[in-house]
Amino acid sequence: QVHLVESGGGLVQPGGSLNLSCAASGFIFEEAAMSWHRQGPEALGTEREFVARISSSGLNTAYSRSVRGRFTISRDVTKKTVLLQMTDLQPEDTAVYYCKASGGDYWGQGTQVTVSQ
Repeated sequence: QVHLVESGGGLVQPGGSLNLSCAASGFIFEEAAMSWHRQGPEALGTEREFVARISSSGLNTAYSRSVRGRFTISRDVTKKTVLLQMTDLQPEDTAVYYCKASGGDYWGQGTQVTVSQ
């Protein structure tokens, strides 16, 4: 059974940083591409916005235009985790962030990130 658990969200001021983590289990982690998505408060009921993706090998990454240069995705095969390092956070980054594994409709429960004074 695929299980994804996100953590690391919280409240941060504009310009601040947060590191999100996604712990994976129930599948062969080394064979799955992983990605982060988000859903902001004004986007409830709509499709989650793509944020970043990392290939199964970890050699290839991709970012949305809105986060490129500020966010970094990585993976730790030993710990079976996917990390999202977020810097220079802005109010528009406020959202619930979700981790996703390829190969099916596998999502975590999400972690809230709030950027506010």
